[in-house]
Amino acid sequence: MSSSVQRKRIRKTPEARRAEIVDAAAAVALAEGLESLTLRRIAEELAVQPGLISHYFPSVEELVAEAFGTAAGAELDGLLPADRGPGTATAHLAAFFARTEGPAYDAISRLWINARHLSRYRPLLRDRVARQEGAWRGRLAELLGEGAERGEFRTDDPGVTAVQILVVLDGLAVYANTDTTDRPAAISRMAVTTAERELGLAHGALTSGAAAGRQAGPAT
Repeated sequence: MSSSVQRKRIRKTPEARRAEIVDAAAAVALAEGLESLTLRRIAEELAVQPGLISHYFPSVEELVAEAFGTAAGAELDGLLPADRGPGTATAHLAAFFARTEGPAYDAISRLWINARHLSRYRPLLRDRVARQEGAWRGRLAELLGEGAERGEFRTDDPGVTAVQILVVLDGLAVYANTDTTDRPAAISRMAVTTAERELGLAHGALTSGAAAGRQAGPAT
């Protein structure tokens, strides 16, 4: 007896479908810029009808803001995880600076430049940029406060020191759209130098090699 097997279509949950759309939009934003995000562009990326995208995101502005937030949130979790695991605050801070180098960081830097420019005209994106900036300040200030409490370094105000470090990183990131291959080492490590100075650490204390050998717990 012959039989035919009918292929079953797997119907995704609304949550899964929405996450798929956002992930695709975040990938396009990183590769091509936020201006490239349209409902039709993402529909083509996922091989679906534009109407499906508009069902979850009636306005492209909502999708732009969500795509940026997803990409920027993934960046934060990759560079400065909330669950840092064992090790000293100094070692975690050194690892953070080590991760802010290279092509991968340049790509997210370009997205931040893009988002900050467009946020002048797009309120939803402006709110998301502000939210992500706050998350960055909070995450870094928490790490700095932890290190100060352990006696690894000193800071009168972890929040202020966090902003000082991030301002330098943002300043360097402005050049992500241009060739930075000939940048002097003193310029490349400006954020590290700023952190070491503000935290009362010796020059080189926040290089990954120097910090990796330190044991957890207060400095003696």
